[in-house]
Amino acid sequence: MTEYLRITGARENNLKNVDVVIPKRKITVFTGVSGSGKSSIVFETIASESQRQLNETFSAFVRSFLPKYKEPDVDAIENLSTSVVIDQKRLGGNSRSTLGTITDINSLLRVLYSRVGKPSIGTANYFSFNDKEGMCEECHGIGKKVVVDESKLLDPTLSLAEGAITFAPIKNTDWYMKSYLDSGLFDVNKKIEEYSAKEYELLLYGKDLKVKIDGVNSSYEGLVTKFNRLYLLKEGELTPRAQKILNEHSHEAVCSLCEGKRLSQKALKVQVAGWSITDLLEMQLTELQKILAAIQLPEALPILKGLQEKIGNLVDIGLGYLSLNRETSTLSGGESQRVKMVKHLNNSLVDLLYIFDEPSIGLHPRDVHRLNELLMKLRDKGNTVIVIEHDPDVIKIADHVIEVGPHAGKHGGEIMFTGTYTELLASETLTGTYLNNQVTINEEPRRASDFYQGRPSSKHNLKNISLKIPKKALSLITGVAGSGKSTLVKDSFLTQFPETILINQAAAQTNSRSNPATYIGILDNIRKLFSKANDVSPSLFSYNSKGACENCKGQGYIETNLAFMDAVRNECPVCEGKRFSKEVLDYRFQGKNINEVLSLTVEESLAFFQENAIVKKLDAMSQVGLGYLAIGQPMSTLSGGECQRMKLASEFYKKGSIYLLDEPSTGLHLSDIAHIMKIMNHLVDQGNTVIVIEHHVDIIRQADWIVDIGPDGGDKGGELVFEGYPTEIKKTDSLTGQYI
Repeated sequence: MTEYLRITGARENNLKNVDVVIPKRKITVFTGVSGSGKSSIVFETIASESQRQLNETFSAFVRSFLPKYKEPDVDAIENLSTSVVIDQKRLGGNSRSTLGTITDINSLLRVLYSRVGKPSIGTANYFSFNDKEGMCEECHGIGKKVVVDESKLLDPTLSLAEGAITFAPIKNTDWYMKSYLDSGLFDVNKKIEEYSAKEYELLLYGKDLKVKIDGVNSSYEGLVTKFNRLYLLKEGELTPRAQKILNEHSHEAVCSLCEGKRLSQKALKVQVAGWSITDLLEMQLTELQKILAAIQLPEALPILKGLQEKIGNLVDIGLGYLSLNRETSTLSGGESQRVKMVKHLNNSLVDLLYIFDEPSIGLHPRDVHRLNELLMKLRDKGNTVIVIEHDPDVIKIADHVIEVGPHAGKHGGEIMFTGTYTELLASETLTGTYLNNQVTINEEPRRASDFYQGRPSSKHNLKNISLKIPKKALSLITGVAGSGKSTLVKDSFLTQFPETILINQAAAQTNSRSNPATYIGILDNIRKLFSKANDVSPSLFSYNSKGACENCKGQGYIETNLAFMDAVRNECPVCEGKRFSKEVLDYRFQGKNINEVLSLTVEESLAFFQENAIVKKLDAMSQVGLGYLAIGQPMSTLSGGECQRMKLASEFYKKGSIYLLDEPSTGLHLSDIAHIMKIMNHLVDQGNTVIVIEHHVDIIRQADWIVDIGPDGGDKGGELVFEGYPTEIKKTDSLTGQYI
């Protein structure tokens, strides 16, 4: 008998009192346009309540260290399981966090080398670059060092007397200069380039030498030694000016002792089957699989088996092109999500509620089946799997589909369909309609006559190739994950054309008080309208200035910290969350106060304002499909896809620029693809050049020009498989060509 997770009367954000029934131990896919309310059901109702109730089981002291979850606006949730949220947030981490450390594969490798490695040197911590016993003594396990650029400190064609020291903070300090000119250690009239190796070493790296300056005993420091003390080794945080000086006069270089391998010399000499531990960490995972399979050591069989299982899972999900020493901060959102998925495959917990946020992001169509297999494995272990997804190939494997809509914002928040994939195809919902309509290949692309030519690059896996892009056209960069698309764009193209405008998924650069009106630059105009209509200062209509509610200082809430208990945020009782003082809220423009105006959606604002400067920018937001956003809602509430479209809106009317869009289909429903195509074609028609890194076949089919990198990922990639018009790609061996 099937059990169900039941939600009754959900009202979070735009949800219109919805009831949802989700079968347990099945795969349920939520679909619908961006902003329809999918996340409000899945994350802000189900996941939030599950995490909140789980946290309630801990003591108040423990809860003070845990994330805070508010009780969702819902009548009832029945049969709720413990949830595991696997989102697109990048794993991040510092330079000590690698794929090997985050997946615990390094831990197994360290045990392997401590037990069967020759010569034997001790316990597993001797093979950890994060342990003082195992780290390289020179770079402390980072593998890199910040090195001073000597050429920026002195001019070797001059003598000390002629001003060879060019580094301003030393050159402009009399006492520092006297230690070089009056110490008696150097011939001040001899050109630096004529110094012996010993003299040059003393000038740059000398230390702890006693000298007399103006009759006072002093210690001598070489130029580099002094620089390191003042900037590189200084305790505490550097001032912005000091940080700027450090950045301008130094660069990062591979550690000269361990050559970037991070470990001590002792650990680097230990081998298993002829391989050092760093040899294995540097290998591509597909290669590492083969090496481990060939090692015949009966005493290490359980460890080798565990390693192969963990590495096999990473390869199966399409990450075989990565190596274990890859820093987690360099992984994309899609790669991060897949690493998190693999971690959960290895545990023995069942009857959990797994929640995925568009797991197909960053995956080439060829690799989606691997993702599907992973989702089915989690279900077959006895878990409930909920997926927010737009990819037809993922929707296809769902046991149950729920479509939220019909549109975005206040026009959404309703359940439009529940049922099987087959029933969805037969329905007349937005998703059902678009799943039945396939976009055709662009038979009449814009013809290429003039090109932007990037420089040749061999960075990472690239095989000395360059990126050539036709001017005033829509170009798509395609290829499987790990093929080298991003590297080619960054190293070949962006270095040659740094003026390129990058529009990616990163959160817009804002603060906690920013909103769409401030981001696109219309709030000042709105304040002036209120100022003119009421004959008062424009600053009154800012909750960051004179107009702020005195009680909450324009925050809209009062935060109370209760020692070890959760911090509590309560709506400000004075302004009732409106942020402005009562006096300001009495002023009106066209019958509305400033709070009511900021509560308008873009769509409503277009009908409300007549001023050209405001209407033009609002129209750009409407054109990029953000008509449902309230102009005063916090920017922190926007998704990655919405942030990307906000950036597009701010650039919408520019001409003669080069735009680079990184996976603009992220977060977009099939019905929105036509919309994003319209925007990109509009930019090209304005006289701009648009370059798009993308996996979505419907966008690739509509390109003017395709550059396909591959043929596969990692060391099997990095080549130009195809460059030309879309109709010609099917004549090649391109993997992308097979899918479009």
